[in-house]
Amino acid sequence: MLVLDVDGILTDGRVLYGPGGQEFTAFHILDGHGIKLAIRSGLIPAIITGRASEAVAWRARELGIPEIHQKALDKLSVFEDLLARRGLAASQVACMGDDLLDLPLLRRAGLAITVPDAVEEVRAAAHYVSHRPGGQGAVREAIELLLKAQGHWPTLLERYQR
Repeated sequence: MLVLDVDGILTDGRVLYGPGGQEFTAFHILDGHGIKLAIRSGLIPAIITGRASEAVAWRARELGIPEIHQKALDKLSVFEDLLARRGLAASQVACMGDDLLDLPLLRRAGLAITVPDAVEEVRAAAHYVSHRPGGQGAVREAIELLLKAQGHWPTLLERYQR
């Protein structure tokens, strides 16, 4: 399983508002395709985020992300429930976050991943810091890292090398 934060990981961390308070969120297409590749390889993506956003719910549904948990101010409780329901050990889960709210998950997960502009405490707790920033393909980079380590990457590439 790969547990993702949203703001600063799937997005660049900015929140844009239009007239009447309409929220706009930009997602990188590489991250989306990476999530599809992960699902195809049996890696379960999940979102645990402290905010609530219709755009996030929409994008998660579009990509087929089976677990989306918004307004999760106690992310660790949500994470523990997720592990119990899915029958997973924390060592079987990679988590990707960038801010203090993500620290409990990163410390509990088998693999802690963050982005270059994460807060100092999160970078210090991470096993891997992506080269790409959040919202700019960092999730895709992390997924490729996982799929290559698991030996899935060559099989996935065959589909595109015909």
